[in-house]
This record gives sequence, C-alpha cells and structure tokens, in this order.
Amino acid sequence: MNSRASDELQANSNPSSNTTSVIILTLLHPLQAVPVQHWTFEPGSSIRIGRSTDNEVILYSAVVSRHHVEVRPSGDGGWEVVNLGANGTYMDGKRITKMQVFDGMVIRLASSGPQIQIRIEEAEVGEGTQSGQKRNLPPLGEDKSKDTLIT
Repeated sequence: MNSRASDELQANSNPSSNTTSVIILTLLHPLQAVPVQHWTFEPGSSIRIGRSTDNEVILYSAVVSRHHVEVRPSGDGGWEVVNLGANGTYMDGKRITKMQVFDGMVIRLASSGPQIQIRIEEAEVGEGTQSGQKRNLPPLGEDKSKDTLIT
C-alpha cells in the first residue's frame, strides 16, 4: 500500500475526530409531505418547538402547544424527542412521550397537526471551522426565519 492510500485509510478510520453531527428539522407540507421550511442546529443544542416566541422553532397552529416538543441531546451522544404538549406528539400514528431520534424520522405535533422530519447529518470540522458552526446543507438551502404560520 502506498503512503497516500495509507493516509486516506487512516483518515477515514477515525471519522469522529473530524466530524460532528448537525440536526435539521424540516416542516412538511400537510397534504403532499414535501419540504416547506427547514432549520439547521448545531451539536449540543436543545431545540424547543411550539407556539411561544421563546422557542427555537415557532409554529402558529391551534393544535400546537406553547412548548410542544423538545429535541435534545441524549446521554449516549445521540438525540431524543420529548413531548411537552397537551395534545401529544406522534410517530407513525402512535403517541410518544420520549423517543430516541433516528435519521429521517417524522413526528407529528398533535394527532392532526404539522409534521416535522428530523435529519442528522455529519459535518466536517476542518481548519477554520469550529465545532458547532452552522453550515449550508443541500438541497433546501437555509431559511433564516423561525416563525411559520400553519393554517
């Protein structure tokens, strides 16, 4: 094995030293399940979703509680979803109180409320990039607005 191949193998064998996870929340269209808006958060963030303006993601919907759900780091280095709302949080039609996040999962706020897809992506931490810094992620682009009106 030449030294370049050896260096590449060594660099790829320990991805945790050069990468970090970012979490992307995507609001899905209520009828077509296509992305409407998304938010990207840095590692270690606790992300609260609800109607109140002190949430990281604000959704104006009659069925969404002021503080409806929280996506937060779990003790094992992953993420968890915790229901805070009176109307519940659902996954695959089943009410959840607390659940480990997996990439691509879709939660619904209340039994008939907005749906949010949760994606976890690895971001490289290189020279000049600090861990926890936001990065542009295709294909949706970054929406700076955190308020969303749902009718």
